[in-house]
Amino acid sequence: MQSQITRMRREIVEIPEAVERLLTAGTHDVRRIAEAVRTLNPPMIISVARGSSDHVCTYLKYASEILLGIPVASVGPSVASVYHAPLKLNRSLCLTVSQSGQSPDIVAMAKSATQDGALSVALTNDASSPLAHASAHTLDIHAGPELSVAATKTFVTSAVAGLWLMAEWDRNAALLAALRDLPARLEEAAKINWPQVREAIGAQQSLFTLGRGQALAVSNEAALKFKETSQLHAESYSSAEVLHGPVSIVGEGFPVLAFAAADAAEAPLADISDQIATKGAQVFATTSKVKTATQLEYVRTGHPITDPLSLIVSFYSMVEAFATSRGIDPDAPRHLKKVTETL
Repeated sequence: MQSQITRMRREIVEIPEAVERLLTAGTHDVRRIAEAVRTLNPPMIISVARGSSDHVCTYLKYASEILLGIPVASVGPSVASVYHAPLKLNRSLCLTVSQSGQSPDIVAMAKSATQDGALSVALTNDASSPLAHASAHTLDIHAGPELSVAATKTFVTSAVAGLWLMAEWDRNAALLAALRDLPARLEEAAKINWPQVREAIGAQQSLFTLGRGQALAVSNEAALKFKETSQLHAESYSSAEVLHGPVSIVGEGFPVLAFAAADAAEAPLADISDQIATKGAQVFATTSKVKTATQLEYVRTGHPITDPLSLIVSFYSMVEAFATSRGIDPDAPRHLKKVTETL
């Protein structure tokens, strides 16, 4: 039996409060930066990040392309830090995401993007970090201290900060309303921890996570968290790609966790989930549209773009419980440290 509450669990429970703090304390900065971006009217956005922060960028990519019609391209930080190659970024927006704001390669790319003509905006939990100083604008995500190695609060608050910036920039009233209601929905989501998923994984050493559209970002994040907190091999795929080869390794009892938001991709993802379930896999999905796969409990947020954020909070609750059930301390994963600095 677990003798004490992990830092990771405490920080998961703090997510709604952290989002509320961001939505209160960040108003001036978000509106100021949104005005600067609106004036620029960028034809494209580049994103720069690694790890969980890069999954935030995948989430924001779909938000931008679906809501704003502005394409987003992920740029490898090594383009600046290792190859010193200039890019043609005139009038583009550069979004850098880093909870610590300390990694030299992310900082180098922010500096280079500015020199190449982009408007650089940093999303970070440290407004005095090197990344903040290297960027034209800084949006503090207001997550507060995050001591567990596994990022939870900073993932969600980074995603909310970036999405809020887009909503203010686009003057999207429906999305702004959903963001204001988000802390209450996340509080509900944190109480869900999917015991049936934990039981199905059991002693398995490999699984798939699935998503599509903005939900692909939380599928990517979930696969990473399985690895770093539970020493479990997990691979994330778009539900549109998983039948193009990866499904070949699915056998009887193979676990699959599918993330669905209430949007146009929900029905196609449910159909793929059902197809994989007929092959003997144990498939769990956050949608009522499945027929053969198992429906999971989930919280909807009033907007399809914000739905994945409640799903990842429930996932965090599940994976923390799964890790501790295996006797693994999710606060101190082997070979990992909180801040990773790469060149």
